[in-house]
Amino acid sequence: MRNILHVITGLGAGGAETFLVQLARALQDHTASQHVVALKYRGSNADILESAGIPVTDLGLTSAMKGPAAIARLAGLIARMRPDIVQGWMYHGNLAAALAHRLAPGRDRRRLFWNIRASNMDAGRYGSLVRWNARLSSWPDVVIANSEAGRDFHLDHGFRPLKFEVVPNGIDPERFRPEPGARAGVRSELGIDGKKVVAIHIARVDPMKDHVTFLEAMARVPDAKGLLVGTGTDEIDLPENVMALGLRYDIARLHQGADIIVSSSAFGEGFSNAIAEGMASGLVPVATDVGDAALIVGDTGQVVAPRDSGALGRAIAREAERPAKERRLRGLRARQRILDDFALDRAMETFAGLYGITARDDRRLTARVHGQ
Repeated sequence: MRNILHVITGLGAGGAETFLVQLARALQDHTASQHVVALKYRGSNADILESAGIPVTDLGLTSAMKGPAAIARLAGLIARMRPDIVQGWMYHGNLAAALAHRLAPGRDRRRLFWNIRASNMDAGRYGSLVRWNARLSSWPDVVIANSEAGRDFHLDHGFRPLKFEVVPNGIDPERFRPEPGARAGVRSELGIDGKKVVAIHIARVDPMKDHVTFLEAMARVPDAKGLLVGTGTDEIDLPENVMALGLRYDIARLHQGADIIVSSSAFGEGFSNAIAEGMASGLVPVATDVGDAALIVGDTGQVVAPRDSGALGRAIAREAERPAKERRLRGLRARQRILDDFALDRAMETFAGLYGITARDDRRLTARVHGQ
């Protein structure tokens, strides 16, 4: 049985953080121990991990000046815990995991993994992080990207790992699924006309997510209703046909009040959880062609060029103008695509295989994730 130490920037409500929680819970019955280290802050997912019996350590890395001390603390934790695997998550987590792994004794007896969640990063914003990760990319035993586009981008930018794997994000079809009976209640709560076509957009406010393009697109579709969900969305100016809810944790429930799931990302997206989760809930996808969006959507929705509000608006309008029955059938096709190609079980089993873990007592790896 393996001991695993995960290292991540923080444990807020993002896609990488949520995937880490799912993975840690899935592996819990099949590992000797796991421990999660948050470099900068705990966040809501720390409580979920601890309630499942997985300890969390917050290193309090709030400034670059604290970096050396935080790396030393992490190396000390590795020395005490003696993990078989140190798994870094995203650029900061990868660098911290690599440096602490090198400093801690016994590195020949453990393996270092990195996880890459992005593609087509903006060099002006993230260039130095990408370069430092590239310089150290031969250190890990395995680098895991969550998208084909992410692997290709990082190879083009100097990554030379010993082994580079792609494991797409897995979506939990038990949590994200159509529930037609919930539609009226969700819409009533939000004050949305039952006959309106609703396009939901789920992302924190960040240049990467390009809310401006989505809002400009919705202004071109005045008969549809836009619904923004994510940190900071309740603080931006909106066109008349868009409402914002800010940060919410009931995403699967909010899906029930929508018809279309939209991603307007301009860059940086590897595998869009927002699109895939919406598809699993039976929503028709409309996405910009960033990361693996086209691979996820396939022929079940619309994919347009990034930063083109006209093209995005036309794509939303095409789906909004379809008869309701046809739109529902397209949503069910989108869900089936997720079940066939991007279900959670497959992702968990692939990670477990890379870690050298096999399920015990015939229990599914996702049993704890599904609450079994």
